[in-house]
Amino acid sequence: MSSVAHRSRPLFVLLLSAVSICFAQNQSVELTTQVDIPFRFAFLADTRFTNPADTTDSNATVRHTLVQAIADAHPAFVSVGGDIVYHGDDSNDWKTWAAETAIWHQHDIPVYPVLGNHDVSGGKLALDNYFHRFPELKNSRYYSVRAGNALLLVLDSSLPELSGTQGEWLVSKLDNIPSEVEFVFILLHHPPYTSSSDEKMYGGGHSARSEEQKLGQMLEKRQRSARARFVVFSGHVHNYERHEHNGVTYFVSGGGGAHAYRITRAAGDPFKDNNINYHFLLVEVAHGKLDVTMNRLQLENGKAKWTTPDMASISAPTVTHAASAPAN
Repeated sequence: MSSVAHRSRPLFVLLLSAVSICFAQNQSVELTTQVDIPFRFAFLADTRFTNPADTTDSNATVRHTLVQAIADAHPAFVSVGGDIVYHGDDSNDWKTWAAETAIWHQHDIPVYPVLGNHDVSGGKLALDNYFHRFPELKNSRYYSVRAGNALLLVLDSSLPELSGTQGEWLVSKLDNIPSEVEFVFILLHHPPYTSSSDEKMYGGGHSARSEEQKLGQMLEKRQRSARARFVVFSGHVHNYERHEHNGVTYFVSGGGGAHAYRITRAAGDPFKDNNINYHFLLVEVAHGKLDVTMNRLQLENGKAKWTTPDMASISAPTVTHAASAPAN
């Protein structure tokens, strides 16, 4: 009996390793979307598509209104920055996602998703549901998208971002940015900077984790000599924030429908509004310049009221060739 157990152990270990490899999916794909410059795209996060009867964890009316407004803006594509659904392992939540965003499909608007903690909750079943909805990703949990003069690097912040195969991939992509690329967008769920806190003073919020803080430090160090401008989009905090550090602009855009909450604003925050902020971002990319506008949704007596309380203009770095000029 002991010899049988001894012989069966390697098979168990092999099976366990195979499951681990499946969960950690380390391959990546490189996608391209055809756009004419200038172009625009939309970003929002923490939509938490789920049963519309659930009015505690997500707001279906907000979701519907944001989806329709984005369709009306005619973006080249949409990126959803994680926590797309409330329960990643619930196929009904994904059916709700498909039904409520059908208008994007009808308008041929591509969607480039980001994995959030709710999307991976449930392990393999959750990932199976995710990749079933996004087959073009070919089971890649992180990937890139080339769009005109922009490069999108989509990260999975449930995996190590600066080590392992995802970290190696990210370094390789940043080391080999095409010369025509003026803007590199880093998209992930957990924010490198936030004025929110785990103390949840207003009933919700999350502090920045050390892994994302280190990611921000790495990007800022590279920005000093980069030919392209780095811009980071994230979610996880159910509000809107903008932060600027050492040439890198960071947006937190978690106002896509999940229960919203106020957060404490730090003294140096460029955006200080202490309201609840359901919203989406509209990013307009031109040659050498981009504008990011926060489109805030407020429902008053069942009617949508739209405002744009924040807008940022970001320029590509000025590239000088003096350092590489031949000596006289």
